[in-house]
Amino acid sequence: MDSPDFMEEDVGTSSRNEKFENFDIDDLFEDGDDDGGENMQKLKEIGEVNLNNFCRKAATQFFNEYGLISHQINSYNDFISNGLQRVFDSFGEILIEPGYDPSKRGDGEWRHASVRFGKVTVEKPTFWAESDSEKKERKFLPRDARLQNMTYAARIKVEVTFQVYTPKLIGSDKFKTGKDKILEKVIQNNETEEVVIGSLPVMVKSDLCWMKTDEKVDCDFDQGGYFVIKGAEKVFIAQEQICMKRLWLVSSPTWTVAYKSEVKRHRLIVRIAGLSRGEEIKGEKKVLMVYFLSTEVPLWVLFFALGVRSDKEVVDLIDYDNNDPNVVNILFASIQEAEKFEGFRRGRKALEFVDESIHKTQFPPTERMEECISKYLFPTLEHPTQKAQFLGYMVKCLLLASTGHRKSDNRDSFRNKRLELAGELLERELKAHISNTQKRMKKTLQKSLDDGRPIQPVAFYLDPSVVTNGLSRAFSTGAWCHPWRKMERVSGVVANLGRTNPLQTMIDLRRTRQQVLYTGKVGDARYPHPSHWGRVCFLSTPDGENCGLVKNLSITGVVSTNITTPLIDKLTYYGMDRLAEGTYTRLDGNEKVFLNGEWVGVCETPHLLVRKLRRMRRKGRLPHQVEIKRDEQQKEVRIFTDAGRILRPLIVVENLAKIISSKGETYTFQSLLDDGIIEFIGTEEEEDCSTAWSIKKLLRSGDGMHAVKYTHCELDMSFLLGLSCGIVPFANHDHARRVLYQSQKHCQQAIGFSTTNPNIRVDTLSHKLFYPQRPLFRTTTSDCLGKPWYPLGHNGVLPRPEFFNGQNCIVAVNVHMGYNQEDSLVMNQASLQRGMFRTEHIRSYKAEVDNKEEKRRKSDDPVHFGKIQSKIGRVDSLDDDGFPSIGADLQSGDIVVGKCGESGADYSIKLKHTERGKVQKVVLSANDEGKNFAVVSLRQVRSPTLGDKFSSMHGQKGVLGFLEAQENFPFTIQGIVPDVVINPHAFPSRQTPGQLLEAALAKGIASGGTMRYATPFSTVSAESITDQLHRAGFSRWGNERLYNGRTGEMVNSLVFMGPTFYQRLIHMAEDKVKFRNTGPVHPLTRQPVADRKRFGGIKFGEMERDCLIAHGASANLYERLYTLSDSSQLHICQNCKNIANVIQRSVPGGRKVRGPYCRICESVDDIVKVNIPYGAKLLSQELFSMGISLKFDTRLC
Repeated sequence: MDSPDFMEEDVGTSSRNEKFENFDIDDLFEDGDDDGGENMQKLKEIGEVNLNNFCRKAATQFFNEYGLISHQINSYNDFISNGLQRVFDSFGEILIEPGYDPSKRGDGEWRHASVRFGKVTVEKPTFWAESDSEKKERKFLPRDARLQNMTYAARIKVEVTFQVYTPKLIGSDKFKTGKDKILEKVIQNNETEEVVIGSLPVMVKSDLCWMKTDEKVDCDFDQGGYFVIKGAEKVFIAQEQICMKRLWLVSSPTWTVAYKSEVKRHRLIVRIAGLSRGEEIKGEKKVLMVYFLSTEVPLWVLFFALGVRSDKEVVDLIDYDNNDPNVVNILFASIQEAEKFEGFRRGRKALEFVDESIHKTQFPPTERMEECISKYLFPTLEHPTQKAQFLGYMVKCLLLASTGHRKSDNRDSFRNKRLELAGELLERELKAHISNTQKRMKKTLQKSLDDGRPIQPVAFYLDPSVVTNGLSRAFSTGAWCHPWRKMERVSGVVANLGRTNPLQTMIDLRRTRQQVLYTGKVGDARYPHPSHWGRVCFLSTPDGENCGLVKNLSITGVVSTNITTPLIDKLTYYGMDRLAEGTYTRLDGNEKVFLNGEWVGVCETPHLLVRKLRRMRRKGRLPHQVEIKRDEQQKEVRIFTDAGRILRPLIVVENLAKIISSKGETYTFQSLLDDGIIEFIGTEEEEDCSTAWSIKKLLRSGDGMHAVKYTHCELDMSFLLGLSCGIVPFANHDHARRVLYQSQKHCQQAIGFSTTNPNIRVDTLSHKLFYPQRPLFRTTTSDCLGKPWYPLGHNGVLPRPEFFNGQNCIVAVNVHMGYNQEDSLVMNQASLQRGMFRTEHIRSYKAEVDNKEEKRRKSDDPVHFGKIQSKIGRVDSLDDDGFPSIGADLQSGDIVVGKCGESGADYSIKLKHTERGKVQKVVLSANDEGKNFAVVSLRQVRSPTLGDKFSSMHGQKGVLGFLEAQENFPFTIQGIVPDVVINPHAFPSRQTPGQLLEAALAKGIASGGTMRYATPFSTVSAESITDQLHRAGFSRWGNERLYNGRTGEMVNSLVFMGPTFYQRLIHMAEDKVKFRNTGPVHPLTRQPVADRKRFGGIKFGEMERDCLIAHGASANLYERLYTLSDSSQLHICQNCKNIANVIQRSVPGGRKVRGPYCRICESVDDIVKVNIPYGAKLLSQELFSMGISLKFDTRLC
């Protein structure tokens, strides 16, 4: 018998008893465990500089191979390869029975039908287009979907086996088979057909997308990972969910151990239940109870239902070693509780008791009890003895935890969490919609079976629009199927992809979210946890209600995919004994082995097993994403291969010296994994690792009295941070709050150059910086993410300029005539005229009309594009087709798209208040919903004006307070004039010395210095920066002697000045300025409307009112709240104090007069006119309609 591939080296025999007898012990530890001191000596010979260069190259290769969004694309590809087929296989055989309506029965027997889904295939997206009067199938690209407001989707085809049959009774033998009737199918119709069951949205750059292999790329910055739904770009936010692959131990409200599953009937809970005072058993108040299939049964009864023959066997299965009297009392009390079911130890009595309890529930299962246990109780274990042994293990865990010998599980630790990405989320949502399709098919097919109609092909009964529209609706609304509550939906799963700049796009693709029921009190979920180290960024999280719940992956964080390679045989070969079937496997000091939470065997030499498995993983014989953990305290070996675990690459110290042999060779990250130099480490496995923070720490580990033996080493400390934090210079010198502001707010609001394909995009709002620059400094993160072999970059590397969105300004830290107080900035007007921070803003306006070929109701007024004389706005810039010409200058109030109905009604779209621009492009197209639509894009060039917001990379935000002429600015002896002047009071309270260090380092770089790196946690010292400045001929501390631009006199004090990277943010005064004299009012309350674009007013609220009262400005208050708001007049009868209405009434003489009249007093005397807000008048009228009349006291003012 030939050995498997994984047995090919250093193997003696495959006999169970001789597995390790023929191993060479030195061979087991050949990776460097023989002499740690010798290995460390080799590393010191290589040198710190060479090792740091290797780490940088290895990180570069990691990003070249995995990128930043591999977790999104890999999860989707795994879904296409495996998950999609798994969804359809889960439905099994679908049986359709007739309605058994006697009035509809024909001559023959009742007809039945069965449907079974087979192989699933997904085509790449295509569409039909006419060319030379011939229809051809063409490639459907993401840019087509964006421009035509369509969904980028592919058709799902599935082989469906469809049978129509009549059942024929051939016998009955309940004693032997347990079935009342034995039926045989008489097939009337049997066909297998490939059916289109719906359309699946395609992730850009996935295996299904044309852009993965297409040479012509849309955008140089686009890395994919998102969907295009009805023209909008959507992205999945990774969902943090509790791991279903392990037991769950909790202490509140009572000690409980739970076997979790997404399927409700597979769940099982063992808990220590309290007895009431009257039910106490010999003073013991606690017993062990099992909750299974919606009912609660005593633990001992379930054990005997699984075939256990005696109480001793149960105690042996629980295997609790400590003779704790409390545990003994609980076990005795549990036996006494089971004694209430008399005779449960005899024969099938226990099984009958469990069956009786389950069938008393509201929705009992239809299967027999043996089938229920086999199907629902620990479904991955086949034999009842294995199920009983696993139940005993659960009880042992519970008893250990209750006595303090085992910790309860922490729901905030990443060892107990999994990230759900596109694969898991789409699998769950698609299963729900296919289930709806199946229900509709059953109803329609049942009618055909009842009525005796001819049976149509199966494609007639499967409606593909259910799946297509359901997925499209889920993506559009963001409401997704709940993980285990089938009737509920959760929000926040899908979000719009931000396109302000490429960095914001990448941050959106790397975001994670933890769903909580109520964001007010969520315990410790918001706090950083030790398991976050290196997996999620501990700085970048939003402020507000989502603080700590929304996180961002660390730069080197990788999310595992499901490993389909079977590992049981390999574990058995390396020293594990499988669980026996039919008999109970005795531990006798052996340690349990778990694979994805399922007990698969025991091992006598667990340390050798774990060592061998890790060695095989480092040699590439096992998948690199396998996580191996040995828990010596609990005597368990836990192995995980499931999806959703966050892994991170670490250097294996004992194999690091292997880089000597590969000196001068080119290597990939995969080759480093195969050589065991780098490996992926999971959360649980890292608990046993001793990791050096840097190469410098590693080389010094053997020195001194307290020598540390490190097993792993970080590639770089900055990789612990997220992407937006890792590129902040000197981030470790700044206050954490300021780094959070930059990473979570300012970098996502900075205007850069979002895409390189603006001509084939019609975004609603986009911004572009005219002259984007990259900063003078460099960080390890930006270098490793950069594009190698670029001739113009430093050392042939261009460090990802799209992640930096701003310009390098000469910034002076000084006061300037009081115009830069409280975070305001003073800027050089000449610099702005030369183009500094000049940006372009493009806003698109979309309008759609029904296609002429589309059927419409007769009552509808057909609408089309065209130009008519409009009453709502000016149409001077429109052509006859209803669209403005390219280059037309449109102002507020102009019509931007002309639409009119055949009846002459005007449906045109008008520019709102403060909107203006020049027409850049007009796009006409049609989508797949029978709509013709047009998009008009207006372009506007903006230079910074007073009130615009700017920020440095250190969270120092400020608004432009004054534009100073260049000749009035102070200047240095070399004639350098600052571009920006920032107030020195911005630094002490904000604690951002990182900005000063950045300016000093950039000043040295601009003067020809060689020290360029400002990487967090490994920055150069302040002394090195000052020495570099001194060598360049500047003051050591960056101060400059300035001369007054107005008088020419020398300024007495020295001023700190240097180049600093500044960002212009999207918050601009032109978009926020709000002014109004008179304007539109609300038709009901007659108060000014609230919307700025509707020319609304500014709210004067309670707190503003309090301020004016405190100032005693009563006249101003009267004007604000009455005169300029909703002033109105009312007539009051002074006799009865009720409202007198203005009516037309008859008077003696036959004349009719109109005026105020009191209907209660029936008099016109003593009626006065009073001033009153219209809101108060409206309130009195609404109360009057409810039968409540208000009385008004009047006085003369």
